[in-house]
Amino acid sequence: MEDELSTLFKALGHPIRRRILDILKGSPKTTGELNEYFPEVTRYAIMKHLSLLEEGNLIVVRREGKYRLNFLNAVPLQKMHNRWIGKYMESTANSLLNLQSIVEKKGEDKTMNVTGHEQGRVFKIEQEVLINASREQVFQALTERAGDWWEFRLAPKGVSSQFTFSAVPGGKFIEKWGENQGAVWGNVYYVNAPEEIRLHGHLGMQGAVNSSYTYRLVEKEGATLLQLSHHASGIIRENWEQEHSEGWKYLLGSLLKNYVEQSQ
Repeated sequence: MEDELSTLFKALGHPIRRRILDILKGSPKTTGELNEYFPEVTRYAIMKHLSLLEEGNLIVVRREGKYRLNFLNAVPLQKMHNRWIGKYMESTANSLLNLQSIVEKKGEDKTMNVTGHEQGRVFKIEQEVLINASREQVFQALTERAGDWWEFRLAPKGVSSQFTFSAVPGGKFIEKWGENQGAVWGNVYYVNAPEEIRLHGHLGMQGAVNSSYTYRLVEKEGATLLQLSHHASGIIRENWEQEHSEGWKYLLGSLLKNYVEQSQ
């Protein structure tokens, strides 16, 4: 029993592993899906974290074809709970937790009134658009020709700007105006041309925000299905998710699609 507890505490000892358990509480995830929640961490590191969670018996792994599906196993946590919290102490502990939640919620509401922000929000945008062109053509338009159709600008009003997109690991999607002025729309951290490219980028959001977006290109009956995934977390304004969802639909479903199909 003591050895099991030592392994359990070791598995719970890292914030990424605790965050993984929080994610799996909602639904099982493949290793690839979990990796997208941590864009700053390599896939290899996520696999090591999952291995330690599996050793601690906190996750159960099932194979579905070539995918590894990870499930939360809450049994060890319940055993730990039962060891130190008896049935008479449980009601007292729950009352204290409820009081703590009320106090913290009031503190959050006060912060929202002062700053106009909502704390700790997360959003995930998933969209698809079918483009009548090859994957190579769509990938080229997304990257080296992005400036031809990407309508949004961070340059001051009335000032012209130019885009460059280096589609290599460590490359950047940059808007420049003036001699030493510009903005980075995305930092490339994964490329598998012409199938997939992943970037970090605030995309107009300001402040303490962690944001990443991925383009996946799937061949479909002579056309290309472009799949977008955009994840963001941090101090996020309530309207940002809707604004970015509508912005992506306009950029990809209208501007990019028309640009590629009319260029053939």
